[in-house]
Amino acid sequence: MTRNGIIALVAGVAIAVVVGIWFSNLVVSSVENRGQQAGQARVGGPFTLVNEKGETVTEADFRGKFMLIYFGFTFCPDVCPTELQVMASAIEALGPEAEKVTPVFITIDPERDTPELMARYVRLFHPRLTGLTGTPEQIAATAKAWHVFYRKAEDQSSPEDYTMDHSSIVFLMGPEGEYLKLFGPGTGPDQMAEGIAAFL
Repeated sequence: MTRNGIIALVAGVAIAVVVGIWFSNLVVSSVENRGQQAGQARVGGPFTLVNEKGETVTEADFRGKFMLIYFGFTFCPDVCPTELQVMASAIEALGPEAEKVTPVFITIDPERDTPELMARYVRLFHPRLTGLTGTPEQIAATAKAWHVFYRKAEDQSSPEDYTMDHSSIVFLMGPEGEYLKLFGPGTGPDQMAEGIAAFL
């Protein structure tokens, strides 16, 4: 790759990160404002996806547990691994109470993120992290329910010539699937653990 090509690639990645963080903050503000106006933010809902074991799962399979949800993709170079590590550290910080919480990673890149790949990926972060994928239509419907932005972006360094721009938000859902809280970019593990513990 030429020097100009490298500069263009670095600039492109930087822009994608900035756009993702900006959109995340926009979504956070939008969801919080809706929550203030209506008494409760409309986040989440029914879904049908496939876990890292290749099993079809729905929201009903998570009833009775709190869910800590993050949308991202396995080829993500920085933001996704960082947020998943924060989630894992927050879960560990909860101690025995952590058993009440199921950490969940939902891909926004189902074309590449197969159940097999998701299985290998989630184990890098936490033994109880559940990875969910599905058809593009299933992922689109689920992301829409959580107000998650994502789109393909050109990336010539990738074998498929694309990466994914996306919002970066961690959602806390209650035992009945109700929205409780969200954690925006920059939330640390201790702050996240405190936020979760307040509902346990």
